[in-house]
Amino acid sequence: MYSMISLFAGVGGIDLAFEQTNKFKTVFSNEFDKNANRTYNQNFNITCNPEDIHELSTDNIPKADILLSGFPCQAFSVAGYRKGFEDERGDLFFETLRFIRDINPQVIFLENVKNLVSHDNGNTFKVIREALISHGYHIKYQVLNAKDYGNIPQNRERIYVVGFKNKEHFKNFVFPDPIPLTKSLKDVIDFESKIDDRYYYTDDKYQFFPILKESIIDQNRIYQWRRKYVRENKSNVVPTLTANMGTGGHNVPLILSNHGIRKLTPRECFNIQGFPENYHLPDVAISHLYKQAGNSIAVPVVRRIADKIIEAIEECNDNLEKEQITLF
Repeated sequence: MYSMISLFAGVGGIDLAFEQTNKFKTVFSNEFDKNANRTYNQNFNITCNPEDIHELSTDNIPKADILLSGFPCQAFSVAGYRKGFEDERGDLFFETLRFIRDINPQVIFLENVKNLVSHDNGNTFKVIREALISHGYHIKYQVLNAKDYGNIPQNRERIYVVGFKNKEHFKNFVFPDPIPLTKSLKDVIDFESKIDDRYYYTDDKYQFFPILKESIIDQNRIYQWRRKYVRENKSNVVPTLTANMGTGGHNVPLILSNHGIRKLTPRECFNIQGFPENYHLPDVAISHLYKQAGNSIAVPVVRRIADKIIEAIEECNDNLEKEQITLF
């Protein structure tokens, strides 16, 4: 069993994906957001550390084989201000780097928005890559879309960075190949059941409802209200879930259910991220749950990468054993 440290753990999506391989176990996690921390603690056997990472010393952190970090991506996101390291959130990568330096894990796994690669003409990612290399890691990275690599009906592109101290492990590692998308919207969204009224759009609650009613006519589509018009997503997948889905406004995914036009529930958002049905959502404001789902990761994509990491390590171990047998 390989030990893991999880930074910016959120609700534990990355931890969950790695633990699903039955080869990894989280020994320490940190998440400053109190609501995400609460959700994490209801689903894992360890207590997530709630401290601000800037104040968190590495002295009492256990050593681990792998370090996970989904450091906040707003500073590099299209939805953010594109300030990169000038944004105060950009320094959170360097907090990750501090832990990498002090813990010295054999493997590192980082996740971020795909714009990280192109931000500031590539200079931001160049700094990150060179910093990791300077600490002795051999790096591979790739942008993967959840609909192409996780069999999840969501258009969600993220960059995944994997680093190895062992050069043979690095050589063995390959990112997973694309797989067919066989799951449909109805596998993750309940179009049939009547749910709480607060999720439905009605004439008395929204003045633009007549436009919604005229435009939202197909149960095989996801729609979005774009301030003045309805956007129909014709790809039969959910657009990228965001952290601000619960704050109202435009771009909230909408569906036509058997009982009317409504937005997705938090549980459906977690479904769309690939969380299992037995993943527990605490009794907190739904705006917090939307934020947690939007900030999380596509679990099946990360699970497939974790499998590939195991293959890379164990292929090397198998070859070493064969060499030792040959010697004797």
